Amino acid sequence: MTDAATEPALNREMMQRDRAAAWLGLVVERDDPGHAVVSMVVREEMTNGFGITHGGIVFALADTAFAISCNEDERVTVAAGADIAFLKSTVPGQTLTATAVRRTRSGRTGLYDVSVVDERGEAVAEFRGRSISTNRTF
Repeated sequence: MTDAATEPALNREMMQRDRAAAWLGLVVERDDPGHAVVSMVVREEMTNGFGITHGGIVFALADTAFAISCNEDERVTVAAGADIAFLKSTVPGQTLTATAVRRTRSGRTGLYDVSVVDERGEAVAEFRGRSISTNRTF
């Protein structure tokens, strides 16, 4: 986990209030402007009727890494849209890691890619998020 003294204050504040991330047990491994890494351990209650990780949980992990990476300044930045491709199923006990990277940011909009891998580094999902900065500030 990133040392609190070096972690950007904006994202620390955002994540301290993120109840969904806390409930999911998400761990912020890296928090830099335009780049974030977030991990979680899959729990039994995160599975669907087939005993595999629910797609919404994988999306939430990727979406959180996206949110951290696109909130780079004092402006509140939110998702304008996102798409995900599920590539591999996972099961309870596995650790998933989402790495978000800014592709481009221009004016109020941005484009970010998030790769989700399992503990062996195998691709689980690919997420592309489109951001828009609001007039609100932290």
